[in-house]
Amino acid sequence: MIKFIIKKFIPDCENTKDKKVRERYSVLAGILGICNNFVLFAIKLIIGFFINSIAVISDAFNNLSDIASSLLSVISAKMSNRRPDKEHPFGHGRFEYVASLFVSAIIFFVGITLFKTSFIKIFKPEKLNFNPYLIIILSLSVLIKVWMFFYNRYMGRKINSSVLCAVAEDSLSDVWATSAVILSTFLSLFTSFPIDPILGVGVSVLILFSGFNIAKDTIDLLLGKAPDKELADKLNSIIKNGERIQGVHDLIIHDYGPGRVIASAHAEVKDNENIVEIHEIIDALEKKIENELGIVMIIHTDPISVDCERTLSYKNKVEEIAKEIDEKLSIHDFRITDGQTNINLIFDIVFPYEYDDKACHKIVFEIMDKMKNYDSRINIVAKIDRTY
Repeated sequence: MIKFIIKKFIPDCENTKDKKVRERYSVLAGILGICNNFVLFAIKLIIGFFINSIAVISDAFNNLSDIASSLLSVISAKMSNRRPDKEHPFGHGRFEYVASLFVSAIIFFVGITLFKTSFIKIFKPEKLNFNPYLIIILSLSVLIKVWMFFYNRYMGRKINSSVLCAVAEDSLSDVWATSAVILSTFLSLFTSFPIDPILGVGVSVLILFSGFNIAKDTIDLLLGKAPDKELADKLNSIIKNGERIQGVHDLIIHDYGPGRVIASAHAEVKDNENIVEIHEIIDALEKKIENELGIVMIIHTDPISVDCERTLSYKNKVEEIAKEIDEKLSIHDFRITDGQTNINLIFDIVFPYEYDDKACHKIVFEIMDKMKNYDSRINIVAKIDRTY
């Protein structure tokens, strides 16, 4: 059904790299969310007051907060699609992440308010007015929320939108919350135990947990989360397979919002290559990456010696020692400078993040000691590097 709606209301819906198409997806999801949640809020509020259930009323106000979340998804789509300006040269794509934080804040506020109300009701319980027809209507509302989860998740993944993915997760938590409310209302027929307010507390905790997860994921993105491994591998592969490219390192990926990614990398080339020809090859690789992945790519060339047996011999020895210490260690930008009594081996060594600076320097000295056993004239000049 959602695919039919998308095709009807979003022209060129498969071209999700286009900013206007992405905006239409977010607006459509937001409008659907506002309409569905308003209906659910009204129905649950009426049922909650009718059967005197704090759990149902809590669930109703949870849907009211979802209206605000859907409205934010529409606003964020419009705001994040604004053109770059003097103050924001990389565009406004991260506004989606800011909107996700607002969504989590709304969810937190609703969760805390409902927790307080439900907790008080545990000590002052009120009798429920059971009505099977109203319970059936509540059950149908669960199906609506299931549909909302699936269409928000589908569209969120389709356009890589953190806001829509957050709304999808919130919809799923609503499914469990309403299911718990229906169960408590049914069980209240057989006991005087205050199940309804206790489950109201449970619903509010579930809401708070959902808000926490959304906030955590969004903060990770704003702080600079490690890039997706599949994307990093794809970029490395494209560059490595480029004509006359010997290797690649120092790949860095900057995320300025969905569809606004800038990356840089160092491509190794032979030191005797024609610089004009290499420049043309690098230009072609940058354009290929932008066309295929929609990423603005900046490639720096590093000349390396691949024909000097002496340099390769030293490099292979250093790599062998590094791998003996830890398989995860790697080196690049290797070169040598000769003096009368010293041979300087100059290179970058890449350490995993579990190594602190002290441990890194200790390993560098360990490599130096072992290389001095190989040749006493050797001096190590190593730059400690990390994988971004």
